[in-house]
Amino acid sequence: MATTFAPCGVVTITTDFGHKGPFVGTMKGVILTRFPQARIIDVTHSILAHWPSEAGFWLSRAFRYYPEGSVHMAVVDPGVGTERDVIVAVREKHCFVAPDNGLLAPVIRSGDLAFRVSDATLAGLGIQSISATFHGRDIFAPLAADLAANRLRPEQTGTQATDIVPAWLEDPTVTDDHVTGQVITVDNFGNLITNIDQTLVTQFANPTAHVAGLSMPWKRTYGEAEPGQYLALINSFGVVEIARAEQSAADGLGVERGAPVRISETVADA
Repeated sequence: MATTFAPCGVVTITTDFGHKGPFVGTMKGVILTRFPQARIIDVTHSILAHWPSEAGFWLSRAFRYYPEGSVHMAVVDPGVGTERDVIVAVREKHCFVAPDNGLLAPVIRSGDLAFRVSDATLAGLGIQSISATFHGRDIFAPLAADLAANRLRPEQTGTQATDIVPAWLEDPTVTDDHVTGQVITVDNFGNLITNIDQTLVTQFANPTAHVAGLSMPWKRTYGEAEPGQYLALINSFGVVEIARAEQSAADGLGVERGAPVRISETVADA
């Protein structure tokens, strides 16, 4: 089944590699060797190690800010070297290349096309000397480069995937009087970013967030709170965020990724 993907030459990279060692730079070198005109953009290399869910969360929220025709390569791959598949998928004129380990579950929607990359495809591209521990260099970077260069079409990578590995995290639960989700990442300021989409809290006229036994008032932005005050808001990526004005909410509350967050209607004082 053919896709309408039309590459624009942009390749984005999302990993849990950090910046120690040559790993990120080596992948960029492979991409540029195969496609010298590539425009490479780092989304982030600060994903929590071995946690594909965070990578999928950020990709699902960020990919629309890149040009249509971008190839998004994501390598958060605790199963590297095992029998897990490599997936190439297309959504909204963007192409995604990632391991089939739940990473793409937040990105791909019903009706989007996805393909399992075959060994024959890799061999046909000259991808044969594959290490057991660095598929980012040996598989994902060459695939991303050839897709971005339009030498390889997504539908040419393998058989269509009718199902992919589901996300590791459960979706938020929604009832008549509350929504419960969890912290999916912590940013550089110590803000707790949740998986609760803003559309899930529109039922509340005056919402309150509950985290670690505390209740936080709803604000429009950080400056509406006094320094040191906890607050909840809808952040720039459209999800509920728990913050502490001019301080770290993560440090102050002592919570990390996975912590439950509940949103409910504010109860008036008696």
